[in-house]
Amino acid sequence: MTLAQFDWRTVAAGAILLVTLAGIAVGRAPGLRLDRAGIALVGAGLTLAFGPLSFEDALKSIDLDTIALLIGMMIIIAQLRVSGFFELAGGFALKRARGPLTLLAAIVIVTGFLSAFLVNDAICLAMTPLVLDVARKLRRDPVPYLLAVAMASNAGSVATLTGNPQNMIIGVASRIPYAEFAMHLAPIAAATLALTFGLIALLHWREFSTGFTKAADGPRVRRHPWQIGKAVLAATGVIIAFFAGAPVSEAAIIGGSLLLVTRAVNPKRIYAEIDGSVLLMFAGLFIVVAAAQKALLTPDILAAVGRFNLADSWVLSGVTAALSNLVSNVPAVLVLKPFVAAMPDPNNAWLVVAMSSTLAGNLTLVGSIANLIVAERARRSGVVLSFLDYLKVGLPLTLLSVALGAWRLAS
Repeated sequence: MTLAQFDWRTVAAGAILLVTLAGIAVGRAPGLRLDRAGIALVGAGLTLAFGPLSFEDALKSIDLDTIALLIGMMIIIAQLRVSGFFELAGGFALKRARGPLTLLAAIVIVTGFLSAFLVNDAICLAMTPLVLDVARKLRRDPVPYLLAVAMASNAGSVATLTGNPQNMIIGVASRIPYAEFAMHLAPIAAATLALTFGLIALLHWREFSTGFTKAADGPRVRRHPWQIGKAVLAATGVIIAFFAGAPVSEAAIIGGSLLLVTRAVNPKRIYAEIDGSVLLMFAGLFIVVAAAQKALLTPDILAAVGRFNLADSWVLSGVTAALSNLVSNVPAVLVLKPFVAAMPDPNNAWLVVAMSSTLAGNLTLVGSIANLIVAERARRSGVVLSFLDYLKVGLPLTLLSVALGAWRLAS
């Protein structure tokens, strides 16, 4: 089909997709008080008005499995946060750090491990104030340790289907078993965590050239042992169900719903922790991308894209990483979805997309929501995490880790 043959609905669908992706990449609409969720919903509304999807088709395009998985994991994470689990786990490790390098190692390991099974954005929300508090008490430069939180959360989240939102989309779309996904990507996550530790220690060597003599004191927080135990039990049960082969969306929503059965915690506290803006953004993006696919993905275009040899792990890694930094990783995954489905080995292609879209978030400060959470929480405490501070470590880390992942998945 040539451009002359496109009808106005096709042109509208393409234009709406481009404008929506640009708005999500920037994070706001100039002159308006629209955030990413609002931009995605406006795009969905315009698609319904001018695009090729009917209202019924638009509703069907919203992937309810992904939404259910997100809601279930958000409830589990909310219970862990409200109970004080993250403060307990993070404080336990930080308090036992006897020097700057062991402190850095503790941050990388704890952040990376928790991010592997729970959504990395939530781990950054919990770990950032803990790290700031410890760095302040020890009179250390907080910047290297904040970099560790952001970068380790991205690296650790590569390991499983529940580490970050884009992996959740990939898990639902690909139907790759949880254990198989982890078997392929957990080693890459572990290697990237080691790279994170090494590069931060090397490029901020002045911070780690002087030691401290006392252990880091964790912040005092209110903990609720029974609620912690219940939340940990539910989270462990859900993760075991994932590895046992249970449908991830079903396991997550069942585990999350059971946590609402309580006499001690007001459910409003849990509901307040659920990020509705993320759910709205996903719903809007599903509709906008589905409309563009219906209008634009002709056999000729699929064949043209196929000539770029995206089936090659190195090529697909580079394209995914570049696209993720242009429009953000979740939209990048949705845009690539039809092309991956048409590849000779879609499962391996999905693993490549999961790896590179996530690790690409370590390139710049605006590369992932996790990075922005760390920077914003630090700014509120008077600590500036600059773009250049991040890029100095993020550039070599991203190049090395994505190359390592491409090599691992190509072999």
